[in-house]
Amino acid sequence: MVGDEAKFLPHEAIFEALTEWAKRYSLFVPAEEEKGVFWRLFEPGIKVELGLRPLEPPKRLFFPPTEVLLRFSYKERQILPEIPKDDTPLLVFGIRPCDLHGLKVLDQVLGQQDPYWKKRFVRAVFVSQPCTGAYDTCFCTWVGINPKEAKGADVSLVELNGGWLLQPLTERGRSLLEVGILEKPSFSHLAEAQELLSRIEVQKGEDLNGLAENFYRSFDDLPFWRHMTFKCKACAICTFLCPTCFCFNITDEKGHEGVLRLRTWDSCMFFHYTLEASGHNPRPTKAERYRNRIGHKFCYHPERYTDYGCTGCGRCIKYCPVSLDVREVLRRIKRY
Repeated sequence: MVGDEAKFLPHEAIFEALTEWAKRYSLFVPAEEEKGVFWRLFEPGIKVELGLRPLEPPKRLFFPPTEVLLRFSYKERQILPEIPKDDTPLLVFGIRPCDLHGLKVLDQVLGQQDPYWKKRFVRAVFVSQPCTGAYDTCFCTWVGINPKEAKGADVSLVELNGGWLLQPLTERGRSLLEVGILEKPSFSHLAEAQELLSRIEVQKGEDLNGLAENFYRSFDDLPFWRHMTFKCKACAICTFLCPTCFCFNITDEKGHEGVLRLRTWDSCMFFHYTLEASGHNPRPTKAERYRNRIGHKFCYHPERYTDYGCTGCGRCIKYCPVSLDVREVLRRIKRY
């Protein structure tokens, strides 16, 4: 719903507003580049693209693919934690509901004990825009996400003919909109926003009730899982582009001045991820590894946190090199 506190941002004033916000925040926007749309730190000359969802989810802004956890100095003979010292809060502008929900799912896990995640996430500000149309790979409504709601955001963003309508949803959102560039919206702006939101069609989601029971029933049926994954290449692109995957590896790297302890993204789809020092691997085949991936997202995570460990963004379908469709896998489990 659009309220009395809403502000209007004309199209021609967006770079002025973003420049003003960049003085107070580490501002990340969807930016169009030669190979697609990606989350990038705002800077003059950047090509902001709010009409397309970025290829990658924004989790890398809070959970980098590689980061230093600790540093051991030879000279000082001490271990120094590398928790980010920069207190500038992050502002994520133009995030979609599925990606915003993905950060919530990650926070359920990493927010409990990970100071590196918490340092970035706890003070972040989110400006979310609805999805006016779905890709043919989207299935967010299956997991309970409404693509036209800014649930968990600080400001909702709706594009109109002449600009954007911004509605604050939290105190952080109200503080963000306290810039002179923003205008008081006219009645026609408010009416247009209401009409646009009312026109957005929300696809009916598949009923996943009973999925967990059938998953556990099929757990030991390896021929079933081999059939589900016979064309999978185990390339792990589905995990690296997933808004909620958080598997990682930790290594110690020796340098001239000391030792760095690094955390790097890993994937449960890789053979070596569960390989033990003894040589035993509890998930030796891709069928067992994919079974674990499905089980984690649709059974184990919701049992512990109530939310599914999937946002239905469809990136794992859209960018899979062999077109392995998780929606069909879920349907087959339902029919098991």
